[in-house]
Amino acid sequence: MNCIAIDDEPRALEVIERYCTKSGVLNLQASFREPLKAIEFLNRENIELVFLDINMPGINGIELLSTLAIKPMVIFTTAYSDYAVESYQLNAIDYLLKPITFERFLTATNKALNLHLMKNNVQRKDDFGDYAFVKSGAQTYQVKISEILYLEKDGNYISIVLKDKKILIRQNMADIFEVIPAQNFVRVHKSFVVAIRHIAMVENHQLIINGDKIPIGSTYRDELKTRLGLI
Repeated sequence: MNCIAIDDEPRALEVIERYCTKSGVLNLQASFREPLKAIEFLNRENIELVFLDINMPGINGIELLSTLAIKPMVIFTTAYSDYAVESYQLNAIDYLLKPITFERFLTATNKALNLHLMKNNVQRKDDFGDYAFVKSGAQTYQVKISEILYLEKDGNYISIVLKDKKILIRQNMADIFEVIPAQNFVRVHKSFVVAIRHIAMVENHQLIINGDKIPIGSTYRDELKTRLGLI
């Protein structure tokens, strides 16, 4: 999988370069300390994944990503957790806090690789974006993954909550990631799985999505913090 790294710190780039080689699945095409040169390269070359620092002089990583007409997969790398929620709203694959361990790097890389394989080998993407077909009673619905706010367990059923409606499906929560892509969602409670991109606020014992208060179970709190880059 072709990738590049963008970071104004030489030592941070050296870490990414070393990890890319060690991973065995990444083909690092180039490394950039100057964001504007990276933008030129991305507009010219076919790059599938970018390791992108956020705090850089001139233009930050989030601003850089917004300038691209065709956006590659992105894994943000930063020393700050302030941008975690915003990064997931931009569909970032992951958010790595420095100093980055190889194990954490590999976890993020595997997410990107799985998504890459899904897009290229399992045709779940069309002109309207990623979607899933879900069965509710006698009806089968096509649901855009990006429009799912959260899923709520209700006995032997799960409610797929969208902005304008709910779809009730017969499914175990333990098997829900057979229906939706795990990289875009996180389980926060025994009865709730939420879309990371739609999280508006995280409090001690709950989070807010579209005005709805979702409880955070103690069993799932650490995983949520890890996925959001809060620890």
